[in-house]
Amino acid sequence: MSTNAPGKAENQEVDLSMISKGIGNFFQNIGTLLFKAIQFIIKHIIVILILFVIGVGLGLYLDKNNKTYDHQIIVQPNFGSTDYLYAKIDLIESKIKERDTLFLKAIGIQDAEMLSKIEIKPVIDVYRFINTSEQNFELLKLMAEDSDIKKIVEEKPTSKNYPYHLISFRTKKVTNANKTIAPLLNFLNNSAFYTKIQKEYVNNEMVKMKANELTIAQIDGFLNSFTNPSNQNAKNDKLVYYNENSPLNDVIETKDKLIKEQGNLRIDLVGLDKIIKENSSTLNTENNESINGKLKLILPLLFILIYISIFGFIGFYKNQKAISKQ
Repeated sequence: MSTNAPGKAENQEVDLSMISKGIGNFFQNIGTLLFKAIQFIIKHIIVILILFVIGVGLGLYLDKNNKTYDHQIIVQPNFGSTDYLYAKIDLIESKIKERDTLFLKAIGIQDAEMLSKIEIKPVIDVYRFINTSEQNFELLKLMAEDSDIKKIVEEKPTSKNYPYHLISFRTKKVTNANKTIAPLLNFLNNSAFYTKIQKEYVNNEMVKMKANELTIAQIDGFLNSFTNPSNQNAKNDKLVYYNENSPLNDVIETKDKLIKEQGNLRIDLVGLDKIIKENSSTLNTENNESINGKLKLILPLLFILIYISIFGFIGFYKNQKAISKQ
């Protein structure tokens, strides 16, 4: 045991010295590389500065003249027209990819050649979806038992049932509502079938509101009969009957529900004047994704990197040629 200890310690010392030497060589190589880089910059400083200035100038020009802008419209498809809406947007997107500017101009979009992209996706609002009806809540709960709830709420069959949807499109220059949004919405609302559905739906809402108003008036007349002093003595026995069976609470609750329903119906009618109702829109947000707006920084570095790469390749070629001759 004791005879092996000195050899083991000697091996450890050798390993430590090799590690120390390797670390030293590593830092020495870094220092050498840094020194060569400084030498290269000093030797080629004029060319590098020229390339930098050219890159910045060209980048500023391209950033200024090749901007793209994003635009968004939040819409509400009424009368079960969600699938119709998605099909219409897909049609426009296919025409954009085909560069069919004749079609785009035919539907009224101005500067159609500047339109580069359009898409639609739902505005995910699970709480509104659940509150719409108890069936939606039960359906969502049932579907979530066998899958991830986050995946379920984002799936296309579920997401199409959300009330609001976001239409996004991109142009190569600034636009306005008259040039793009108005023609787009006119195209989406041009449907003979859904126009008929809209008419009948609104008529049904109006009939329901009139019936509610009549019921509320009858309830008011019923309640006034108990508060009218001239009728109190004549209907004193009925007051005892109603107090014992307490139907007045039910009558008042019914009236309250009808008033709330009338308010909701009036609000609904505001959004039912269009098949695809625009709720809000945002225009001309400059797109800075990817390299958009960053060419003034990218091009100078790219030009200098290409210049360095060319010299590196020439140096590598010369070294390999010298080695092959030897």
